Amino acid sequence: MRSTQQMSITLPIEMAALVKSRVSSGDYASESEVIREGLRALQERENAVDQWLRGEVAAAYDAHKSDPTKAKPLDEAWLRVEARLDDIDREEV
Repeated sequence: MRSTQQMSITLPIEMAALVKSRVSSGDYASESEVIREGLRALQERENAVDQWLRGEVAAAYDAHKSDPTKAKPLDEAWLRVEARLDDIDREEV
């Protein structure tokens, strides 16, 4: 039984040129290899987002639901973000 399936895909000209460029540079042995690597990267990114949502976001949501009094008003939170950004700007100078 085959472990691969042949497909035909259509790409915008810029993407097709990028695929061909990666093969011609020697980074990849074939166009299929470039596409497989891109799909692996996409899957890794989706897995990372899923883990973040299930871990950090879900935990923060659960913490808020268990004690909503700890939440900060949006205006106050935004002021804290702006102050932190100002601190970062000053550190870079």
